[in-house]
Amino acid sequence: MGLEIELGVILAYAAGLILLYFIGWILIIPIKYLVKLIINGVIGGILLLLVNFLGGFIGIYIAINPITAIIVGFLGVPGVILLIVLQYII
Repeated sequence: MGLEIELGVILAYAAGLILLYFIGWILIIPIKYLVKLIINGVIGGILLLLVNFLGGFIGIYIAINPITAIIVGFLGVPGVILLIVLQYII
């Protein structure tokens, strides 16, 4: 009265677990990038508002339009720095 498990069943379970791992891994990666993009966008937007608010005292102003919002949304803090540098160059 032993518990005998066939080799085919063990291999099927192992293949299923490996497949489940890879499917989970494929689904998790886009979520990581999406969360990172949202965090960059929020931090960049807050920094852009702070630069416009505090920069008004020293003459720094970055217009908020779709192009600047996209740049700050993708790049975050470096995007705000890039816009400030570009404003002085142009």
